[in-house]
Amino acid sequence: MPFLSGLSSTTPGRYRHGMSEEDTGVRVQVPGGDVLLSDRRTQRSWTVAVEAFELAAHAVTAGLLAQVGDGPVPEPARAQLPAAGLSWLDAVQACNALSRRDGLTPAYRDEDDADRIVWDRSADGYRLPTEAEWEHACRAGTTGPRYGELDDIAWYRGNSDERPHEVGGKAPNAWGLHDMLGGVWEWCWDVYDAEVYGSYRVLRGGGWFDEPWSVRASVRRRSHPTLRIDDVGFRLARSPR
Repeated sequence: MPFLSGLSSTTPGRYRHGMSEEDTGVRVQVPGGDVLLSDRRTQRSWTVAVEAFELAAHAVTAGLLAQVGDGPVPEPARAQLPAAGLSWLDAVQACNALSRRDGLTPAYRDEDDADRIVWDRSADGYRLPTEAEWEHACRAGTTGPRYGELDDIAWYRGNSDERPHEVGGKAPNAWGLHDMLGGVWEWCWDVYDAEVYGSYRVLRGGGWFDEPWSVRASVRRRSHPTLRIDDVGFRLARSPR
């Protein structure tokens, strides 16, 4: 069963699981709208118009990634942990692998070269969300630093016992999206600041080892697209068809 395409899409704030022996997946229809992004380092703010799109209700799990990866299948107790220790390049390649598995057109070309990867926006396959899509989906119509009380919605250093936890265990936002904050940092498509940091890509959301300051909707982090970090994963997006 496809992770996204084989499941019934839902209206914002409502979702349901679709399960088989091989897969567990949820997709959420994120409505379009404007989102205000900001960067603390440069003190810059800018507004981006976001079109409606689909976003997985939680980060890709270790169990799902094992279906298209070369590594060992995780033990059942670990299958629903977020897949982590992944570079941006790993995430792009996984998006394409899952697309091929489900009979979809891969979204990325030149997938083996982080400096040359091209996003084919006409493709119907899975992809990473843009930074604007990610923050718009995270906020779900809210304007504060978080969409709920921190302990209710996120795994972070104060409650995680400094280890990862299964996806979906915390309360979702108003659009049915779990773990947008805390859990694992999530790769976005965008380059962070090409003039200063070259090809570094954007990370969002905060992780299980972070202090509360980092676990906020507006916080931006960056990393090289080939670097693997133990609290970094990703979430599948898909353009509507």
